[in-house]
Amino acid sequence: MSNDPTDEPAGPDTAAGVGGSADPAVTNRPAPRSTTMIALLPAVALFILVADLVTKIVVVATIDPLRPISIIGDTVTLRLVRNSGAAFSMATGYTWILTIVALAVVVGIIRYSSRLRSPLWALGLGLILGGALGNLVDRLFRDPGPLRGHVVDFVSIGWWPVFNVADSAVVCGAVLLVGLTLFGVELDGTRASTRTRDDERTPVAPDA
Repeated sequence: MSNDPTDEPAGPDTAAGVGGSADPAVTNRPAPRSTTMIALLPAVALFILVADLVTKIVVVATIDPLRPISIIGDTVTLRLVRNSGAAFSMATGYTWILTIVALAVVVGIIRYSSRLRSPLWALGLGLILGGALGNLVDRLFRDPGPLRGHVVDFVSIGWWPVFNVADSAVVCGAVLLVGLTLFGVELDGTRASTRTRDDERTPVAPDA
């Protein structure tokens, strides 16, 4: 048998990294921030914003508020509604407060975007950012005036409140982020439970 240390079989630390796991999704090391990662959040947000603006422009130009368009009987229709409240017509009458909240959400997402290493977090935050910007454009530029503009809603499904593309993006993004939080996935791509286990394995140097 050779005494060369390079002939020795790889142990759990050399084969799978610290913690014995080769899966980068469960490592306690933050994932590298690639060019794709940097572009993902703004790309998703821009796609949602453009889709929201285009659909609203088409709806305002083609749908009479008094004549909804039937898609599936009376269950699914397209109807033009001017909403002064939040998503799904909630908090009606607090338009200026909702505008400030939307601005705060946009600033917060942009501020924390530099910490992103997880593509799923980038997707979720991109959906929320795009949706917030879409409805924010309405509040800033539509009647009755800046900070008080009414949001254009147009999708009606059964008993559900009328909504738009931006509302859907915000809800989907929020659901995704809640799921990531429940599963312990952090902004930097690490998992909280794995990081805790690895911290417990790390020996603490005695005081000199």
